[in-house]
Amino acid sequence: METVDRVSVRAPIERVFATAVDVEKWPEFLEHYRWVRVLERTSHGCLVEMAAWRPFGPLRYPTWWQSRMSVDHEENVIRYEHVRGITRGMDVEWKLATENSEVRITITHRWTGLPVPLLGAAVANCLIGPVFIHGIASLTLVGVKQKAELM
Repeated sequence: METVDRVSVRAPIERVFATAVDVEKWPEFLEHYRWVRVLERTSHGCLVEMAAWRPFGPLRYPTWWQSRMSVDHEENVIRYEHVRGITRGMDVEWKLATENSEVRITITHRWTGLPVPLLGAAVANCLIGPVFIHGIASLTLVGVKQKAELM
């Protein structure tokens, strides 16, 4: 399963990157995030626990996962490896690049699916990726864009 979400932001790349990497503050401006907690810090990154709502009209479905997060300030890349939760084994990459006068954020999620023969990949490709991952990532990008442009 692979999902790709993108947004263009009218703000300096330093501000956009700082907004994207400061995950502990996401629940302050992203309504769909229930919490983000840094559980452990290392010299290479941190272990984060994230919980979000996936809205379905007036209904909201709770999601939760833990990821190892690493930050490459020189390349403007943020990486996550999901280590707990239903999406364990998922790799996520946020790439930020300046294009003309804007910053382009691209989030790529890659995952082989649930460890269930035949069914695992199908569920990942038909439900988890396009419905849950895309649904949450697209809302996150809109919120990061709005926050960075208003600062």
